Amino acid sequence: MARIRVVTDSASDLPQEIATRLDIDVVPLTIRFGDEEFTDLSPETFWAKCKVAKTLPETSAPSPGAFQATFERAKVAGFDGVIVLTLSSLLSATHQAAVLGAEAVAGQIDVRVIDTLNVSMGQGLLVIDIAEAAADGADLDALVARTAEQMRKAGVVATLDTLEHLIKGGRVGGAKALLGQVLAIKPLIDVKGGVVAEAGRQRTRAKALAAVAKVAADHAPLRRFALIHGACNDVAILQALVKDIPTQFPIIVTDIGPVVGTHGGPGIIGLTWIEE
Repeated sequence: MARIRVVTDSASDLPQEIATRLDIDVVPLTIRFGDEEFTDLSPETFWAKCKVAKTLPETSAPSPGAFQATFERAKVAGFDGVIVLTLSSLLSATHQAAVLGAEAVAGQIDVRVIDTLNVSMGQGLLVIDIAEAAADGADLDALVARTAEQMRKAGVVATLDTLEHLIKGGRVGGAKALLGQVLAIKPLIDVKGGVVAEAGRQRTRAKALAAVAKVAADHAPLRRFALIHGACNDVAILQALVKDIPTQFPIIVTDIGPVVGTHGGPGIIGLTWIEE
């Protein structure tokens, strides 16, 4: 049976417990607060630093060398191949870094790099699915085919408490139409074709949460489901709104980490899923 290492990046917001249990290697992006650089900030530390920072944080992709080292470790550990699921190439240079890292180990170990065209747990749920399939003995070709199939069933929707981070980070994409109405609305965003796009607008936070829940419900029944949030105090409200949505695996509730949090800002909360 082939042993395949599953690799992703920290934009996936994969809970550490799951990454450890499924033996997933997570390559970190870099977070910068002014002159300070970090690759291992916990969500709690990140949001605390955001509160006191004078400037918004910035992110940068891992180096190709960071991916190369990860692939070389997999070879030394006896893996027969590697599958890498990166955040959208339209949001970050991370995918390109992984491709260059794979080229550097060509001839040593078979590495397949896949652009999920997604982010946060929209990406993370795909990683979990593929890691479980790899643990069951699927080979690289089967895992690549499965990823393509599951990507078509993956979705994400979120609401922001502020557009400041998204605007200044240059990641608005199709959400640019929202800019003139920043103060008047609670915007909904999703990821379409690998970019962040407007998914609606609501006048209040409560209505925005209800709208987010309805989008997920419209895709039910679900195979996998996650609730993601950054420095929010109303997680329980969204949990209650989605408790009756049918899902094969229990919902994962997890923090949005520094990579996505940098662009989404405090108060971002959303849902990701893979349809049955």
